[in-house]
Amino acid sequence: MPIFESMDNYGHEKVAYHQDPRTGLKAIIAVHSTKLGNALGGTRRWYYDNELEALHDVMRLSEGMTYKAAAADLAMGGAKSVVMLPKHGHEHTEDEARSMGQFVDTFNGEYIAAEDVGTSPEFIDWMAQETDHVMGGDTVSTGGDPSPFTSQGCFNAMKASLAHVGDAVDFSGLKVTIQGVGSTGYYLAMLLKEAGATVHATDINQENLRRAVEQAGVIALDSDADIFKAECDIFAPCAMGAILDADTIRNLRCRIVCGTANNVLADPVEDGALIKGQDVLYAPDFVANAGGLIRLAGLYLGMTEDDVDAKVAEIETTTADILELGKTHQSNHEAAVAFARARIDAGGMTTA
Repeated sequence: MPIFESMDNYGHEKVAYHQDPRTGLKAIIAVHSTKLGNALGGTRRWYYDNELEALHDVMRLSEGMTYKAAAADLAMGGAKSVVMLPKHGHEHTEDEARSMGQFVDTFNGEYIAAEDVGTSPEFIDWMAQETDHVMGGDTVSTGGDPSPFTSQGCFNAMKASLAHVGDAVDFSGLKVTIQGVGSTGYYLAMLLKEAGATVHATDINQENLRRAVEQAGVIALDSDADIFKAECDIFAPCAMGAILDADTIRNLRCRIVCGTANNVLADPVEDGALIKGQDVLYAPDFVANAGGLIRLAGLYLGMTEDDVDAKVAEIETTTADILELGKTHQSNHEAAVAFARARIDAGGMTTA
């Protein structure tokens, strides 16, 4: 799809391409909305089969960041960036990160970059040597790894989901299956185990899975097992997006889907309605996984650590409100978008 047509369809304000022959960097930044404030969103390093696949990913992700910030009641807009890797597993370098930082700096603060899949606090600190408009580093930038906050927010959304289906908000004896235990999935597994749940997990990276088994006490699923057919109380997608479609949704053997991954529904309209029709409760991803954004955006906006923690705790209430709203919508995803858009249309935050 042509770029301008894509921008019209998604409602983007700005999409920019950049390449640096010296470092080999090829990157896209997509700013979806700055109506509520400057747009914060992670920098994802990933191998894409082609440019159109990368464009589709960055546009869907940046749109989701707009709704994520609005639903979380933050005075922030939504954006995202992707670095197109030349091959799977391509190692990052300081030169690449600094070149990306220079690209981010051309937005003059309209876009604030942060950590995402394929980047790390170290990568962010390298970027921060070239721009002030980045969050999530340990030394040059601030904020650190936001993953534990993302996981805590998801855990809070799970509590709201249990209450919505009429269960006690108690994880003791519950079985949770996690897809992906690299960062957010790993911290989520720790929280669930501490709360008394039995946690099963899978990951394409065997080292991640080994760590989760040894340190978080998860039970590794057979590599040949179909995770979508695993019987459990809660299925938590914590890896890449677009994993729930017509085929996988019909195979689900869980009561609740609530995870940290972005854009879990392959087709938000059709698949959102389908999963509701399957009588599986779907906690909208951009609501459940907002903890990391709240952490970095909160610090950027001048919140205290206590303010950030309180905001992450509010994810439970927000999820509950949206799930209730979902009763009168075709899907919970549709309800979550309507909830976020109402705040965007109102032009600002509804709480102090």
